[in-house]
Amino acid sequence: MRRHAIVELLDGTHERWGNNVALALHSLIVLSAIAIALETVNGLPPIFTRLLYDFEVFILLVFVAEYVLRLTCSKHPVKYAFSFWGIIDLMSCLPAIALLQPQWQVVRTIRLIRLVRLLKLFRTSVALDRLGRALTLVKGELIVFGVLSALMLYVSAVGIYLFEHDAQPDAFSSIPQSLWWAVASFTTVGYGDLFPITTGGRIFTSFVLFIGLGIVAVPSAIITAALLETQNTVKPRKNKRNTEITKKEDPNETS
Repeated sequence: MRRHAIVELLDGTHERWGNNVALALHSLIVLSAIAIALETVNGLPPIFTRLLYDFEVFILLVFVAEYVLRLTCSKHPVKYAFSFWGIIDLMSCLPAIALLQPQWQVVRTIRLIRLVRLLKLFRTSVALDRLGRALTLVKGELIVFGVLSALMLYVSAVGIYLFEHDAQPDAFSSIPQSLWWAVASFTTVGYGDLFPITTGGRIFTSFVLFIGLGIVAVPSAIITAALLETQNTVKPRKNKRNTEITKKEDPNETS
């Protein structure tokens, strides 16, 4: 089998077996997450613990084999190794070190890296690609609103500190302490551990809540618009590609 066909298999884009391979790898990732959760249950029978261990070894062997295949079959192995997904693939294989040397307590902490393999579920996600293109499209606007949000959080923390510090010196003892209140208020969570009791503080909080709703809502609208624009640009390209394929298959076709 040619190298690019192996990469297509692993990416789930192979015409014949791609979907089956992608489904198998995704199923292993989900089962691995379930196994990680079951390992924390106390009082498991020894045989069940042994089965979980053997299953973890099997999954690690699969992902190590996948990483080696991707590395050897890639046109640019170094570029793949240092790419985002290349690093994720490598990190999902690192827990094998802990299994090879289980007596090393420090090394065993590497097994927690197994959780990053859940990110591999998004490798072949078309929706994730669309979201990435949409975020790139509105990166400038999001940076502006991110800076604006940070400034508003700081101003809100300073404001509530000035209003509430004398009335509640323990709750609003400093501006950094007040910053936690600002975060909870801006996100409209409102845990109730910190709240204003003065009239000025309550009026100020009302303004903060309305401003917070706007700052949170505007980026959501920007991302939604970018997703719609991305979808509109993807469909014509797909149709154009299908038209070109049709013309190649039927050169006698006239427009």
